[in-house]
Amino acid sequence: MNPKDRSHTIVVEDTGDSLDELSLYLDVLSSSARLRILKVLENGPRDVRTISNEIDTSYENTKKHLDRLLSIGVIKKEAGLGAPTSRGIQPVWQYSIVRGGLEAIIRNLGVFSNTNVQIVDGEIFRRLESVKKTFAKDVLGGVPAAIVMGGADDGKIFLLKNETILIGRSDPRNLPVSSTENNVCLSNSYTAVTRISSPHGRFIHDIDTWYIEDSGSTGGTRLNNRRLEKDARTALHDGDIIELAKGASGAKLLMLIPKNP
Repeated sequence: MNPKDRSHTIVVEDTGDSLDELSLYLDVLSSSARLRILKVLENGPRDVRTISNEIDTSYENTKKHLDRLLSIGVIKKEAGLGAPTSRGIQPVWQYSIVRGGLEAIIRNLGVFSNTNVQIVDGEIFRRLESVKKTFAKDVLGGVPAAIVMGGADDGKIFLLKNETILIGRSDPRNLPVSSTENNVCLSNSYTAVTRISSPHGRFIHDIDTWYIEDSGSTGGTRLNNRRLEKDARTALHDGDIIELAKGASGAKLLMLIPKNP
């Protein structure tokens, strides 16, 4: 491995608590039924019976799946009101995704599967890659994403849906460009990142490869701790770490780029 490409290596021992917890985490997310539940809950709170009907699974099995998802903190349950019946409206437990729950899953899987992390147990690593691939396909629709790590936007996901995507800090003077629907637009707290109206950088999709280029930003752009030259396209890979400027006022992005089947 080229030392210029990766800055640090974290070794997770196969006897440590971190690996045991990762194994349990993967167990919860390895079920296609649970991923379908998360997809259903993206549309809003649901009670058990409604969820079971939407995923075509028995009430009892749905309840078990929900309990497992509750155990890793990705969903919550709160009292709500059910649909009107002949007996009136009854209180029910409604389940919903916690704020930032899906983002947290993506970040956790991305950090552990990043090439900076060497997991001693090969079987755990294979399971990790399998769960990550399935989650990206079934929940995100196979769309590449940039996940913010640290700062005010920590855990925020930007889906890369366009062929060219601007990267930068929000600019109140140019609201159309600051739209997070089409661009990676960070909050104003990342003061070392160039405003998006004169973008810090760009993501560019060309055929089967995603690239990043720095647009002459003041703070610079680093890919896996290697500074990029201005306007020079550099290929991206799953698990890459991008730094937009350095320090507390900069921003760090983790790339999730699903592999083609």
